[in-house]
Amino acid sequence: MGLEAILKRKKEIRALLEDTEQRNLDLDALEKELGELEQEEAEIRRRMEILEKVPQATKEVEKPHAQEQREAVDIYDTVEYRQAFMNYVVNGTKIPQEYRANQNTLTTDIGAVIPPTTMNKIIEKMESVGMVLPLVTNTSFKSGLAIPTSNVVPVATWVNEGQGSDRQKQAPVGNVTFSHFKLQCRVSVSLETSVMALSAFESMLTANIAKAMVKSIETAIINGTGVGQPTGILKEATEGVKIDVKAFDYATLVKAEAELPVEYEQGTIWVMSKKTFMEIAAMVDTTGQPIARTNFGIGGKVERTILGRTVLLVPYLKNFDVAQAGDIVAFMFRFEDYVLNTNYQVGIKTYEDNETDDIVRKSTMICDGKPVQYHSLVKLAKKG
Repeated sequence: MGLEAILKRKKEIRALLEDTEQRNLDLDALEKELGELEQEEAEIRRRMEILEKVPQATKEVEKPHAQEQREAVDIYDTVEYRQAFMNYVVNGTKIPQEYRANQNTLTTDIGAVIPPTTMNKIIEKMESVGMVLPLVTNTSFKSGLAIPTSNVVPVATWVNEGQGSDRQKQAPVGNVTFSHFKLQCRVSVSLETSVMALSAFESMLTANIAKAMVKSIETAIINGTGVGQPTGILKEATEGVKIDVKAFDYATLVKAEAELPVEYEQGTIWVMSKKTFMEIAAMVDTTGQPIARTNFGIGGKVERTILGRTVLLVPYLKNFDVAQAGDIVAFMFRFEDYVLNTNYQVGIKTYEDNETDDIVRKSTMICDGKPVQYHSLVKLAKKG
């Protein structure tokens, strides 16, 4: 019985005893009941006094259910999923249902999502190993999104006190639209992989995927056709300034520098093959000073420059001595004007080649890229 009910019953008993007209009352029963009520009331009040002395922080907090705990963190970044992902790649073991229940954004040709921990390693590997990839502008726009571009630059003017400058309209003159091209690489896993530790497996998979994808992406950034792949910097023959070169000399390099607008001096670099650079490095001016220089920066890192401009060596351009007439052998460009749009959501699927009985693992990512402007592009083409 609660405290309120006890007090109510005691009040009723008092009313019965005070009513002198009541006859044949069982006083013994009323006295016994009153004693029991007093004892029960005393226990309730003592319990309430003790409860007031107990701090509220010691009360047990209700723990969330296991499903709620899993939703609080990224389930694809747990050790359990990473182990399941390894078993899927190595042994073909199906990903548990609890990790597949929320997969509603994947395409049908992807069987599992690479864990974020492994994915981050892949991206870091691509950035550190790649020569061109760290220089471009990376975005994650939705496919089909059009970005407006404009050739109009606002001009600031001096005005008198109390006056304002003219309003300038900067209307877009065009736009850049990103498509979605599928980049894919296949990784073969040998028998020894099945006995690897999880960390060793992730390192091997990271190296294989990064090496394959970085080469394809960087090749597309420079020489991409725009059909089924990103558009390369050199794709449009009419864009930028083109200088025909029969043989490298000091005057040619100075002419190329002169074609670069002063607004794009900052951030624009030379791009060429190593053999082409070494040919330029052997050149000297009229005073015998080398035109190209190779210095050693912090930590002994090689720093190459031509007339003070940084040189990036890549394997994606032909050497001058083997290039055909019209081939671009070197160019200057500000790589921040190239936008690479990718979702960085790399998936992996395992299937069996029925003809060879080989187990093939293929990894897929969606990306597109193109230059947003060519004002800093100066190309050197071999003259026939």
